[in-house]
Amino acid sequence: MSVQVTRENGIATVTLNRPDKLNALSGEMYHELADTFAALGTDDAARCVIVTGAGRAFCAGGDIGSMGRYDLVAGRRRSQSHQRMIKNLHNLEKPVIAAVRGPAAGVGASIALACDLIVASETAYLLMAFKNVGIPPDGGAVYFLTQYVGIARAKELVYSARKLPAAEAREMGIVTKVVPDGQLEAEVRALAREIAGSATYALTLAKKMFQAMYVPTLEMLLEMELLAVCGARLTHDHQEGVEAFKQKRPPRFSGR
Repeated sequence: MSVQVTRENGIATVTLNRPDKLNALSGEMYHELADTFAALGTDDAARCVIVTGAGRAFCAGGDIGSMGRYDLVAGRRRSQSHQRMIKNLHNLEKPVIAAVRGPAAGVGASIALACDLIVASETAYLLMAFKNVGIPPDGGAVYFLTQYVGIARAKELVYSARKLPAAEAREMGIVTKVVPDGQLEAEVRALAREIAGSATYALTLAKKMFQAMYVPTLEMLLEMELLAVCGARLTHDHQEGVEAFKQKRPPRFSGR
């Protein structure tokens, strides 16, 4: 299965399981994750949730092989189905920890940022890779990233599409803790056990209070994102970015 869920001692672990593709999200995985997060929201036995990736990556983003040209209506429906995943994660009324090893790129970075806490290995990095395939950020990346680092730094990360190593992300306040690669699972599970054994409903209420601090809401930002992303998918630059990625060559963007 491309998405695996295990449960143990009040901890539910959601694993993106396409290690051969660095856990890049297929269209089916968006739906699986949306359903998984929705189900965990009503699972009283799950008191804390871990989101992680199999193998050497957290998530390399959306699967480029599934990207193509859409008309505005079909593109909007596709993006809405994808947004259901990030909304269900964001609105999950449990503490959620992202365990990040290797790349968290594109929508993979969005998933990590949508979690409450991020514990990263020394090999981890975030990458706002969206411009490389000619689209604006999706998955709520602008919403989450700006909350963490402010507008100026968020713009720099989006406009440059540079790798943000775990250590630098820790200095910015994005990552909670950086640990050696071999210790990531043990560190995350220890943190999850501590949280799962605490007054988790009080933490749920605290989470809702944190979410209430920000205007616009995630839903308002995602509606703007729909229009931007759907429009971008019709451009020459998006098609060029996708083809360049598939052919493993630098893209030749024209700004149209």
